[in-house]
Amino acid sequence: MAKQGQIQEVQLYSKELEEDITLLIYLPSNFSTLYKYHVLIAQDGKDYFQLGRIGRVVDELHNQLTDTIIVGIPYTSVQNRREKYHPSGSQNAKYIRFLAHELVPFIDKEYPTYQMGLTRGLIGDSLGATVSLMTALKYPHTFGKVMLQSPLVNEDVLTAVENFSNYHLLEIDHIIGSEETAVKTTNDTIEDFLTPNRELSKMLRASNADYFYEEFNGDHTWKYWQPLLGKILLRMFSS
Repeated sequence: MAKQGQIQEVQLYSKELEEDITLLIYLPSNFSTLYKYHVLIAQDGKDYFQLGRIGRVVDELHNQLTDTIIVGIPYTSVQNRREKYHPSGSQNAKYIRFLAHELVPFIDKEYPTYQMGLTRGLIGDSLGATVSLMTALKYPHTFGKVMLQSPLVNEDVLTAVENFSNYHLLEIDHIIGSEETAVKTTNDTIEDFLTPNRELSKMLRASNADYFYEEFNGDHTWKYWQPLLGKILLRMFSS
């Protein structure tokens, strides 16, 4: 049986967002301040720990992965999540600045980390994937790895991708379900996620990013995202 890492709950006050943020921080079973660690920041943090079981996945793959600290950021409500994650959300720009200018310095101060772009990753599902990508495009020297599980892709995203030029700084892992053609969003609309994700894929393939794309057989739920989490981590954090 794999040794289990530990999960800490930490509070961080954000000046950008003017609120206390609860962080779920996974430390691997062999954690020691004598060593340095990669960092993976997960939007929808509670979902990644509960529905994605990311701590258990890392425990099981421990010998195959680089030593990595996982920082989960839970959302407080569906509406609050949308305001922070959606490109047109009222708190989106502030949330992205929080990730780069408040969360990263806090983690680097509290834990022994490498403090380089390609040793930091962002992961998210749906809107959480969207804000992860947009953050990496804005701060590619800070976040060098991006893991996208079925992102919402709209014109704001495609424009940002088209206007970005430093793809050599990024490693991007991108998956989308072949059945994600009629997804009910938190805004109570029905959206085709698959077609714009394919357009995003064409653009990223044409860039010089280290880019992986896959379409899985399934829809926009954790039923399909969870089993693929281990493969994503192995692609992005293999030791």
